[in-house]
Amino acid sequence: MDKLLEAIDAQKKLSHWELELILVDDGSRDKSYEKIEEFSKVYPYIKGVKLSKNFGHQIAVKTALSHCTGDYIAIIDDDLQDPPSLLPVFFEYLDKGYDVAYGVRKKRKESIIKRMSYSAFYRILKGMSDIYIPIDSGDFCVMKRHVVDNMLKLQEQNPFLRGIRAWVGFKQIGVEYERHARLQGESGYTLKKLLKIAIDGIFSFSSAPIRLITILGLLGFSFAFIYTVLLIYNYFIHGMEVKGFATLAIITSFFGSLILICLGIIGEYIVRIYDEVRNRPYVVIEKTINV
Repeated sequence: MDKLLEAIDAQKKLSHWELELILVDDGSRDKSYEKIEEFSKVYPYIKGVKLSKNFGHQIAVKTALSHCTGDYIAIIDDDLQDPPSLLPVFFEYLDKGYDVAYGVRKKRKESIIKRMSYSAFYRILKGMSDIYIPIDSGDFCVMKRHVVDNMLKLQEQNPFLRGIRAWVGFKQIGVEYERHARLQGESGYTLKKLLKIAIDGIFSFSSAPIRLITILGLLGFSFAFIYTVLLIYNYFIHGMEVKGFATLAIITSFFGSLILICLGIIGEYIVRIYDEVRNRPYVVIEKTINV
């Protein structure tokens, strides 16, 4: 975090920014909030927010957005993979009339498995989504005040912010950049968290999974109908006895598994509906600094 602050402060002085920097401690166990308190004494423009527990990365970012007061608002992680030196370029696009300038990752300094996984996810999401979500675009961006205000109107319990950013519309532009390797600490994105974000993105902005059930049902019915006609034809025309216990077991297992998958897809949508109708606050703030 200290290297990020040094980089932002250096860019602040170079670009003569009037800056507020909101740091969110998402229920960490490494005394991050104590560090935020120390940094706030050195950098008076820092605002700190401590959440009562870990609510997830997207909720933490949304909480930060809800405490911003500036006309231009940037989202940036603390690992310096997204360089603060690129922010002035983003701001120039906003000065030219764009409402959002977001980063498009041209290269990633990560393992080949991660790069392939990210690439596959973004392309699957684009293909399934009901709206246009740019490929290889993360949360790193700069937005005007009215864009953030409209994003915050969507009180979703499982937000996918880059999807929400695309959904609200306005004039947006992607800016390609080479993403650096992580300079500090270890990534908090475990496989479980990455899968959650992927699922949130797909189920929040796509009706394709639920439509897939209908398609699978029609295919299953077509297969069963053709197979039944074939058995009847062979029995009455060729006098073949209907055997095939192994075939019956395979078909039963296949369609039984297919039914469970379909129930899982339906259940995912129902869980999300349940999360929304409970109307719980999406976050609980324990304490703040300079807010």
